[in-house]
Amino acid sequence: MGRNPVTWLGSPTFPTAARTALADVQLRGNLAHATGTIRTKREAAVGELPDWERLRRAGEAIKDDVLSNLDVYLTRLEAAVTARGGVVHWARDAAEANEIVLGLVRAAGATEVVKVKSMATAEIGLNEALEAGGVSAIETDLAELIVQLGEDRPSHILVPAIHRNRSEIRDIFRATMPGASPSLSDRPAELAEAARAHLRRKFLSAQVAISGANFAVADTGSVVVVESEGNGRMCLTLPRTLITVMGLEKVVPSWRDLEVFLQLLPRSSTAERMNPYTSVWSGVTPGDGPREFHLVLLDNGRTATLADRVGRQALRCIRCSACLNVCPVYERTGGQAYGSVYPGPIGAILTPQLGAGTDDPGTASLLRSLPFASSLCGACYEVCPVRIDIPEVLVHLRGRVVAEKPAYAPEAVAMAAASWVMVSPRRFRFAQRLLGPLRLLARRGRVRRLPWPASLWTDSRDVPAPPRETFSAWWRRNRG
Repeated sequence: MGRNPVTWLGSPTFPTAARTALADVQLRGNLAHATGTIRTKREAAVGELPDWERLRRAGEAIKDDVLSNLDVYLTRLEAAVTARGGVVHWARDAAEANEIVLGLVRAAGATEVVKVKSMATAEIGLNEALEAGGVSAIETDLAELIVQLGEDRPSHILVPAIHRNRSEIRDIFRATMPGASPSLSDRPAELAEAARAHLRRKFLSAQVAISGANFAVADTGSVVVVESEGNGRMCLTLPRTLITVMGLEKVVPSWRDLEVFLQLLPRSSTAERMNPYTSVWSGVTPGDGPREFHLVLLDNGRTATLADRVGRQALRCIRCSACLNVCPVYERTGGQAYGSVYPGPIGAILTPQLGAGTDDPGTASLLRSLPFASSLCGACYEVCPVRIDIPEVLVHLRGRVVAEKPAYAPEAVAMAAASWVMVSPRRFRFAQRLLGPLRLLARRGRVRRLPWPASLWTDSRDVPAPPRETFSAWWRRNRG
């Protein structure tokens, strides 16, 4: 079986998946409404801070310092967590992380776990691994619960069910949620109450909880989870055993550094001044909260990404999803077209790097297509709270894709032929005359469809019709 470090969601390459998404009128309507609302609210929240740009630069500097000294901060974190009664595990890849977590759940004698929303556990396919091992995982974040009950796929980092409207959610609850009333309406209050009643029973009976982590403070071994619903706090305090899966890059040096991100994250993600629930725990406290705490530090392609001096800036990401909400491509296709748990602009640069080296041909094809899922408009860079230059990384990764193609690839042959024509004025003028008949295929100044191999271009973009007179010909006629 080929190496597959990141969980893929069964999507084809981005261009193929995007065509399907663009044909879904309901999906596009849901996305346009949701992302437009979040954008407007974020602009207002960010506008309240006169030092917002200084905060962004501070966040960038802290993250770059962490990435440059990752070994130092991780060993410091391990020592602090261990000193406070926690146990630290190191996982090289998804398979190793899943094996560790499943072993811990079995050791606790549990057959069901409750989960805090976590991108890292989705990345490694933990739910599927637990199910294969005879353990049921219950998502407690409302949007994740909707996705789980609907046997769907997430389409947004912050709001996984952003592609669903209230009526669709009501139908999912009626059909799949135990105890849901057949007369349940699509009023938000009723939907939330139905989810609350369902989850409360799970919270009170669960012996094991699994979470991700937004940050971990190296100095004190403190792990931080921020959320908006309070379900995460129930998971973090009630069960006997707490297991946290955290990407290596989530560590920050000190509480002073954490302060910067607790200002950047809520305004960039939910457009709030502060998160409604910020949960922090340091190891184990006798008589208060879980009796066992395990921290699984996940590599899964991160150290390989760190070796790329351009691509490594993707590891600054704090999973705010601001880039998704301003991206014109994401707004029209949704997150499922990206084929990964990390959609949108950040997914287009993070997923290909975390997944580099896969042996699976379908996954490799998807990875090669993702850096091209962008118009390079730069809106993502402008809103990123840690100043990831996503367009720069996209171009860098596109260059890598092109460099890996053989010299006889159609694109390489076409570029070589174009170069041969353009270096000679005589050949160039002759080629211009040959293109003249294309005007017969044009409609309103555009050629929209050409036969293969030119169809590889016109399948996704138009070609301007050749002018009746070239600039060179006009210049000779008017200037001699």
